[in-house]
Amino acid sequence: MPADGGSVVQPSLLQGFVTHQPKPDPYSAVVLAKYLPVARVLIESSLPHLDRLFDYSVPAELAGQAQPGVRVKVRFAGQNLNGFLTSRAETSESSRLTPLTKIVSSVPVLTPSVLMLAEAVAARYAGTVSDVLRVAVPPRVASLDKQYADKQYGPTTEAPAPALNTQPPSQPQPPSPSLFQGYRNAGAFLSHLAAGGNPRGVLSALQGFGKNSWHHQVAHAIATCHASGRGAVAVVPDQRDLLLLEQAVAAVLPADSFVRLTAEDGPNLRYRNFLRVLSGEVTVVLGTRSAAFAPVTNPGLFCCWDDGDDLHVERRAPYQHARDVLLLRAGQDGAALLLAGHTRSTEAQRLLNSGWAQPIYPERTLARAVTARIISTADSFEQARDPLAAVARLPQRAWQSAKEALKRGPVLVQVARAGYAPSLACQRCRESARCLTCGGPLMELPARGNQSAVLACRWCAAPGNDHSCPTCGSRELRRVVVGAGRTAEELGRAFPGVTVLASAGDHVKARIPDKPALVVATVGAEPLAPAGYAAALLLDGDTLLRRESLRSGEDALRRWFNASALVRPAKEGGVVVVTADDAQVVGALVRWDPAGYAERELALRQELGLPPATRIASITGPESAVEAFVGQLDVPAEVRVIGPAPVAPGLQRPRSGSSQDGDEEAEYRTLLFFSYTLAPRIIASLRALKAANAAKRSGTPVQVRCDGLDVL
Repeated sequence: MPADGGSVVQPSLLQGFVTHQPKPDPYSAVVLAKYLPVARVLIESSLPHLDRLFDYSVPAELAGQAQPGVRVKVRFAGQNLNGFLTSRAETSESSRLTPLTKIVSSVPVLTPSVLMLAEAVAARYAGTVSDVLRVAVPPRVASLDKQYADKQYGPTTEAPAPALNTQPPSQPQPPSPSLFQGYRNAGAFLSHLAAGGNPRGVLSALQGFGKNSWHHQVAHAIATCHASGRGAVAVVPDQRDLLLLEQAVAAVLPADSFVRLTAEDGPNLRYRNFLRVLSGEVTVVLGTRSAAFAPVTNPGLFCCWDDGDDLHVERRAPYQHARDVLLLRAGQDGAALLLAGHTRSTEAQRLLNSGWAQPIYPERTLARAVTARIISTADSFEQARDPLAAVARLPQRAWQSAKEALKRGPVLVQVARAGYAPSLACQRCRESARCLTCGGPLMELPARGNQSAVLACRWCAAPGNDHSCPTCGSRELRRVVVGAGRTAEELGRAFPGVTVLASAGDHVKARIPDKPALVVATVGAEPLAPAGYAAALLLDGDTLLRRESLRSGEDALRRWFNASALVRPAKEGGVVVVTADDAQVVGALVRWDPAGYAERELALRQELGLPPATRIASITGPESAVEAFVGQLDVPAEVRVIGPAPVAPGLQRPRSGSSQDGDEEAEYRTLLFFSYTLAPRIIASLRALKAANAAKRSGTPVQVRCDGLDVL
């Protein structure tokens, strides 16, 4: 069956095709079958060489239902495969076409704008359109499809595209300055948005609780856009943030004017809300990363909260970031964009430096008035008062601050890791303790009853109580990292009679009562105290900063700011104690200067030629396969090529699950650094080579990934 040639679908393919009609035309099936007998289909397949359109003929009995955007089944290579009908055409380059097998659903779930967005995302991340659509269009629920079709079109066999929301937009309302009072450029941003414009801003929010918190500020921007008669999409990292934003939006918009889109709601509710958005019934969408593709009618604003959080990165190929999806969509739809956070990512700073976006930031007087007092135990004054502060996990100043704050309310204790003691090392030589079976790290589990602590592998759970160091032979171990469980146990002994709550792992709390308590939480799992925490202890700072990552400092500062924003203002006794030695990162927190740190970090990345000042592509796989793939690329001289090098020397795990000799195949990685100007050419070459190799079945497949946060 010949293909269409793989050309990108253009909106012109839909010209001349009736996509909106108030009543089904009884002659439309005949007209379509006669004048547009060819269906162009995108097959659901992650194979790179199938990332193109294929032509099929449309049987007369399916002509009325075969609308652009519907799900279909087609015959391909002897199999029945699912796909999306993207457009209808008059002719095909092939004289012999296979007919469509089946119209799976008459509901056009794939809109032209979402298809264009998926193509742009695939082109940016060297992926396939089908992989992007797997995230953009939720799985079908047949019963809901039937209800939707009956409601939209009545009992008919033909299904035109969903009708647009035809209600006239309400008049723009002047924005209220209360939530943004003291923020530079906030008034201009909201006024432009209310007037139907498309401003682009990067918001540095101060508070994580109370009436002026970030979720109320984002909700205010969404309400301003809604009042101008346009839709809005807001994307947050996790369910806790989604709940906060949903409650804030419910306070300013009617309950039936917005929905949430998240996989956590289950397939039925998620698909029902998706269909409500598709029909134009609802024009405001709140959700996690997949909500960035919501088919909102007439979008006017796209928001992303805490874009530095790696939860915004899709866990499956092509690993797109929700921020970049919204950036592409804002440009495609001519809509406003708001990147908000307590800190400022280097990617957001790059947008500001280029002039593409404008900063929305608080005045220094406001920042001093509403933020907590920040104390670093590593400064010279604290070191002079407590010489052991540099080595103690809970310095005297932190203990004293917690003791005093417990008289006023809850105290947050932020730790780096969940578990009890998730990382161990030899007491004598500091060699990491590893499992003899699989090479995984050993961890300590809490004792039960009168039993002693139990050692086990974090990967395969094999017992490790008989461990001896392979380097020096010592059997004594030390805790490299103390987890939330162990910390809660130690604090319970240090503060007898005080309630200790834990928020980590599978037991993350969204809120805690405004009562004196010690709340031990891992980074990113800090619950909200409605009236704010009386104090916060940021432990394990050096552990966060020692991560082998280009972004360790940026990520640590982001987590510290997020926790500090939950603490009451200094005038109400709020205090934050941070235990870390890095003067630059800690100094940015003490000064409450996220913008200054982002500027310096980006300037350093530009000097070194590192992301996000440049773009990066990683090719990962067996060494010979990586070398062969890179050798076939037409790489310009301006592209910096590094590698191949082992991904994790000494920690390779057998691909076959066996540790026998000859079964292990180490993974290697080559990195390509290139400018944003060269990016379209380089990524197009990567996609084309992947498709060519897959079609010829030549060589071992390699993974191609663009702008991966975990690569450097």
